[in-house]
Amino acid sequence: MAEKSVKVALVNPPPPLGAFVHYQSPLIGIAYIAAVLEKNGCEVTVFDCPPLNITYEDLKRKIACFEPDIVGITSVTVTFSSAVQAARVIKESCPQALIVVGGPHVTILDEQSLNEHPEIDVVVRGEGEQTMLELADIVSTHNLKNLQRVDGITFRKNGAIVRTKDRDFIQNLDELPHPAYKFFPLNKYKLYGKLILPIITSRGCAFNCSFCLAPRMAGKRFRPRSPKNVVDELEWLRDEHKPDAFTFHDETFTFDKKRVLAICEEIKNRNINVPWDCSTRSDQISVDVFAKMRNANCQLVSFGVESGSQKILNAMKKGTTVEQNERAIKWAKEAGISVTISVIIGYPGETKDTLQQTLDFIRRTEPDDVHMSLATPYPGIELYDVVKNLGFKMCEDWSRCDMQMQVFENPSLTVNFREMRKKFYNHFYSPSYIFRQWMKRDFYSQIMARAALNQLLWRIKLPRLISANFNKLARQQ
Repeated sequence: MAEKSVKVALVNPPPPLGAFVHYQSPLIGIAYIAAVLEKNGCEVTVFDCPPLNITYEDLKRKIACFEPDIVGITSVTVTFSSAVQAARVIKESCPQALIVVGGPHVTILDEQSLNEHPEIDVVVRGEGEQTMLELADIVSTHNLKNLQRVDGITFRKNGAIVRTKDRDFIQNLDELPHPAYKFFPLNKYKLYGKLILPIITSRGCAFNCSFCLAPRMAGKRFRPRSPKNVVDELEWLRDEHKPDAFTFHDETFTFDKKRVLAICEEIKNRNINVPWDCSTRSDQISVDVFAKMRNANCQLVSFGVESGSQKILNAMKKGTTVEQNERAIKWAKEAGISVTISVIIGYPGETKDTLQQTLDFIRRTEPDDVHMSLATPYPGIELYDVVKNLGFKMCEDWSRCDMQMQVFENPSLTVNFREMRKKFYNHFYSPSYIFRQWMKRDFYSQIMARAALNQLLWRIKLPRLISANFNKLARQQ
């Protein structure tokens, strides 16, 4: 615990121009750090720039008024340039503040980030809750010479880069306080007037997908929260913030099926009665679990299908089969749960034939929604090394790494992704699709219907007034 009240500002920086950065819910990582710091006596504020349209000049002025001792800035690869710019303007207005940057990008490229950007004082690697608390303790004593005692950070000392040992992952997640969403403008996160709040019931990922950084960021060991602790938080969130739905942000929610069944039972026993969604893998689910989830008001499940080609799935080291993916979608639908899938286009080895297999898979399985993205070789993932070793030309303008812009050449697939994606969604989000989703009447189907209608009206250039009236009608349901 800090010897004096340390003032900590946590910053979600403005998004980079031209990149696709969309936050559908408040950043739960910042919310956890804020909760831990506040619980231990720090004075905390959050500058959540994207939803409030806070510019760098606004941020500079607001930060100066707060006069923080520590500024923690979050970033992923696509927003790293924004984090650097935020650090720069904050350093100008608050030169006395310790500027700390965390997130996946700097966890992997910690030394490079410090060498290239003098406005960053400290990089936090991996989980940030305990690390930020220990940094606050050190700042409270005005003795930065003790930084080397803090695990999981990289910093400068006498012109050299110092990298302390990796911090152990938090083992008992039940000890963490509830995420402090009170610091966020929750009204700005409403989707068609509805608030969906995130919850994480476990950390760690035991799988080895070559396009994903999760095992490096959260470890390969599955670290679950207890069912009671999870539903305690659901109950608190429902009563404190009155969300319209919950979204479970676990990498694989159903990894421990017995725990999922216990969570569902606890949700039913406490009459939580709020719809929710989750993400999982097709090889980590069963018919009976789907039935229990639906009975506990799960209305949507997301599968990382990634490809309709077994060849590409194998190259991705996904560890699933096309048949498993198809079967899981069928099971979910039979249980009355809507399905959204994600697919990744343009992985090395992708051809027009394998791409067509993915499109055929989508048509065959008829998911309720599809998230289509481009293979993106982020630093630290195996795909980055694959692209490098193949000698493919790669753009390292991090602000382009939004999974919607092509950042490496793929000689085996020469398609215009933007045009292909546009054509796909123009067909997928058809009037009949909107009607089907609207008639389902459940929470997530209504959201999908409204989103598809907005896209349809934008495409055919009709006035948004029609959509506004549709949404008004929907809120009355």
